[in-house]
Amino acid sequence: MENAPLFTNDAIVLGILMVSLGFVFLTSSKENGFWKKFYSIVPALLMCYLIPAIFNSLNIISDETSQLYYIASRYLLPASLVLMTLSIDLKAIFNLGPKALIMFFTGTIGIIIGGPLAILLISFFSPETVGGIGPDAVWRGLSTLAGSWIGGGANQAAMLEIYEYNPDLYGGMVLVDIVVANLWMALILFGIGRNERIDKWLGADDSAIVNLKNKVAAYSESITRVPSLADLMILLALAFGAVGLAHWGADVISTYLTANFEVFTDSKSALSSFSSSFFWMISIATAIGIILSFTKFKSYEGAGASKIGSVFIYMLVATIGMKMDLTMVFENPGLIAIGLVWMGIHAVLLILVAKLIKAPYFFLAVGSQANVGGAASAPVVAAAFHPSLATVGVLLAVFGYVVGTYGAILCTILMQLAAAS
Repeated sequence: MENAPLFTNDAIVLGILMVSLGFVFLTSSKENGFWKKFYSIVPALLMCYLIPAIFNSLNIISDETSQLYYIASRYLLPASLVLMTLSIDLKAIFNLGPKALIMFFTGTIGIIIGGPLAILLISFFSPETVGGIGPDAVWRGLSTLAGSWIGGGANQAAMLEIYEYNPDLYGGMVLVDIVVANLWMALILFGIGRNERIDKWLGADDSAIVNLKNKVAAYSESITRVPSLADLMILLALAFGAVGLAHWGADVISTYLTANFEVFTDSKSALSSFSSSFFWMISIATAIGIILSFTKFKSYEGAGASKIGSVFIYMLVATIGMKMDLTMVFENPGLIAIGLVWMGIHAVLLILVAKLIKAPYFFLAVGSQANVGGAASAPVVAAAFHPSLATVGVLLAVFGYVVGTYGAILCTILMQLAAAS
């Protein structure tokens, strides 16, 4: 295998990732000295993401030869959602108000208008970058980015089928998707370490978020106990029992839909994303967690449910970081430039609306990732503020699946017009 990474054995790769996480938590716990100053600038969560990215960029490890991201996203992510939802206060979640939805749809609009505006701007400096005719037309390829950044992988595949972009050139668009989306996520994580200062600048009222966090923290403290072996085994039984049920339910639902309704099998249909088993898996796991929060199992938050869930989330963050190759930024500068301008417009619109409606940075970050990152990263970003908020990320990501294909089609129509002008 050409350019094989130094380590391809997933046992070794897992060891490297876990040592990296351990190093970050060990150094970030220092109360003074160099590391105290370092983590006041660079958030610990961002380092959990960047260190694996650096290892991948140096070809020490590689997502291409590893199954760890698949395992983390299919097993650990749904398990973490169950554990972090055990102590959820659903009423308090709804009391967060409409700003979460406003910021989500602002992010969607930012992607829809960002594509055509990026084409227009880049065309002034490099017309050939946004050119092409027939199946090679760049706007056709960019339609797949619109699908990915509003919805997810299923929406991206739908755009590829609808607009019939040259499959031989599709890899370049995947490259832009990976590089730009991961750079933006890195910036989002960087901002989390400064969310109080950002909220102050935005003039945001984050009292509802703070009240929710305090309420969950107070409840957790009131029932906190030293977990016994039985407690830990019951927690893992709940988590992975729910994972199994979520996978089973997802398989049954997606198979039933595709076998009985043609609209779900037609890749050109806006409803094709609902045939995604990943979508149903995340939705079912979250629903199980919410149901358990109304039972006596809610008290297992005192035995460390959200802490175990957070461990799983950080492991997912490390595997997401492993997907980022920092050297790829230089491989196709023209397309990367379009992607960066596009994401910049998305970011500017989010900031302007957040400033206008005084929305906390939490809503900006999660609203953006529910579009760009989807169900895999939106809960990660939400949980970085507090484990109890992970469900907000999932709920918003579901909206992304719903509007993904429709929004991407509108974006592509505008990009086609922009490319022809």
